[in-house]
Amino acid sequence: GWCPRSTSEPSPKTRTTSGPGNSTLRAHSLRIQGSNGNEECLKRVCSAPQLGDQEKGSLLKRKLSVSDTEHCIVDNGSSKHKKQGRVVFLLLSSGLDPNDLECSLCMRLFYEPVTTPCGHTFCKNCLERCLDHTPQCPLCKESLKEYLASRKYMVTSILDMLIKQYLRDEYAERVKAHQEETRELSDLTKNVPIFVCTMAYPTVPCPLHVFEPRYRLMIRRCMDTGTRQFGMCINDPQKGFADYGCMLIIRSVHFLPDGRSVVDTIGGKRFRVLSRGMKDGYSTADIKHLEDTKVRNTRIQKLQDLHDAVYDQACVWFQNLKIRFHNQILQHFGPMPEREADIQATANGPAWCWWLLAVLPIDPRYQLSVLSMTSLRERLVKIQHILTYLQSIPNN
Repeated sequence: GWCPRSTSEPSPKTRTTSGPGNSTLRAHSLRIQGSNGNEECLKRVCSAPQLGDQEKGSLLKRKLSVSDTEHCIVDNGSSKHKKQGRVVFLLLSSGLDPNDLECSLCMRLFYEPVTTPCGHTFCKNCLERCLDHTPQCPLCKESLKEYLASRKYMVTSILDMLIKQYLRDEYAERVKAHQEETRELSDLTKNVPIFVCTMAYPTVPCPLHVFEPRYRLMIRRCMDTGTRQFGMCINDPQKGFADYGCMLIIRSVHFLPDGRSVVDTIGGKRFRVLSRGMKDGYSTADIKHLEDTKVRNTRIQKLQDLHDAVYDQACVWFQNLKIRFHNQILQHFGPMPEREADIQATANGPAWCWWLLAVLPIDPRYQLSVLSMTSLRERLVKIQHILTYLQSIPNN
């Protein structure tokens, strides 16, 4: 419908609007205050016929256009004096149908509605999920590459206000559902998202290039929920992914114009997989975090002696590497961590052990066996055997 003036002729500067859904925004009144203090009541007319339930599907592509969410600017006809009216929308709650304000993607009431440059409105999360797969509008297929590149998903404030003010009960239910979904995604032991890719270790940086739609969604959810964490496991041909892995903590995300992203992460807690699942295309798991078993009494000194010996052996191996290998490791992983005063201070043991495992040229399955150990002594013995073998190879 369009906003008519009090006369039979519409103002040439009145912006036309189209109604959302099957009943549009029926019989909404507009009050326009001119600069001369006179008020003029206008009535918004709905020209769309009432449709039956069987025609509901055809209306999914007739959601709010961008003009519905902008203020109508009405000129009083005197361009010489540039008298521009001030527009305030006064809506009647009885004339607003919740079906008019539902997202055509999730079929639920708009939550954080955003409007694309082509004039279609969706829930912010729904639109982002569509753009994970293709940079086009889900309805009209117009290119949204520039919109995706800028990532300025501004909530359509006027539409958000209408929902909150006139559909309070429906909005409260929608918020409750969103919070429950977010709470479920925030649990770091149940249904934890799993990135099936490479080996990761506690305290060791792990930069990732994310391009698959399922992992774009996964990373975004980790950021939106505030956990900023997900699990990393290597592939297992039989089970899908390995029984042990490491949590990765997101330090920063750099989004590229085409939707891909470069994610800077660092290793956190180790875990053992209890059960496997799937959510929206990516793997999930119920997990149990691993911690080293601490030793006491006379065994502490023996453990310290073994630690110091293996640390010195690791330093010798690293310094004797060919210069190009040495520089590549420094560029990718940084320098070897310093010797720690208390080797049992953390649940994962000394950081240098994990740094060394990340740079050693050994089979990932062997690395996985070391990752799963909860005994620092056994881990040090394993590393010692690896270093002894590598140092025995000529020209290593």
